[in-house]
Amino acid sequence: MLYDVIIVGGGPAGLTASIYSIRAGKKVLLIEKMVIGGQVAYTTVVENYPGIKKITGGELAELMLDHAKSLGVEIVYSEVLDIQAKDKIKKVRTHEGTFEGKTIILCLGASAKQLNLPNEKKLLGRGISYCATCDGNLFKGKRVAIVGGGNSSLEDSIHLSGLASEVYIIHRKDVFRGENILVNQVETLASKNNNFKILYNTAIEEIVGEDKLESLKLVNLITKERTTLDVDALFIAIGRKPDTEMFAGEIELDKNGYIITNERMETSIPGVYAAGDVRKKQLRQIVTAESDGAIASININDYIFKNFGS
Repeated sequence: MLYDVIIVGGGPAGLTASIYSIRAGKKVLLIEKMVIGGQVAYTTVVENYPGIKKITGGELAELMLDHAKSLGVEIVYSEVLDIQAKDKIKKVRTHEGTFEGKTIILCLGASAKQLNLPNEKKLLGRGISYCATCDGNLFKGKRVAIVGGGNSSLEDSIHLSGLASEVYIIHRKDVFRGENILVNQVETLASKNNNFKILYNTAIEEIVGEDKLESLKLVNLITKERTTLDVDALFIAIGRKPDTEMFAGEIELDKNGYIITNERMETSIPGVYAAGDVRKKQLRQIVTAESDGAIASININDYIFKNFGS
């Protein structure tokens, strides 16, 4: 079967692109390797989505999925192994087979950055986690730490404050870079709760543990004082990187690996578009990902008409 549009990635960008493409009468395939909704599905609370004052990320992702499925989007759950995109007919190879399409929209998102410390990978799932929403409940009544200074780490700390006995935020700088509303919430928690502490100007030098995480060796970057923090879990929230390794040398990327597009969401390969967090852009939010997906879909209609006649 030849699809009009193959969408790789089932986050807000991919789901929006599927909705717009199906409504335009296109045959659409959406491929997702993990969970529909992308990073949104793991977000505890969404409070900046227009029209909805407060909703869990999982609920919002489910609403998007239901909308797309109601229109007839075809979904394959599988990892993409290879994409042959330079020919007129594009091919996407997965564990479930190879699919052909007239166009591709890359909505690959981004994955969590690592600290790249010894023991980090060894203790993954045994005290080390990159998703507080997923794993926080495993550490009820325990001592936990979060490393990072952006929205994700702040949201994680707020979420964990209702579960853990003690929460420590470890941040390399003396100010957070997250949204003011989140910073205010975290600073209020720290000022009113002795079991909620912010460790500014602090870095993790070593992750200690054999069969499970036992402690963290820390250094104050200003005073150079070294301390040991006993914790049961460390949630790493230091940013994300785009999942574009397979496209190096194929599609034009910026120095950080994000896909470069124009305002039409076109990449350097004709018929290949990119949308959402994987794209080089100023702001990565749910609404901007959805906007990208809609723009890509609209311009794909024009591309298909010019190159395939319908």
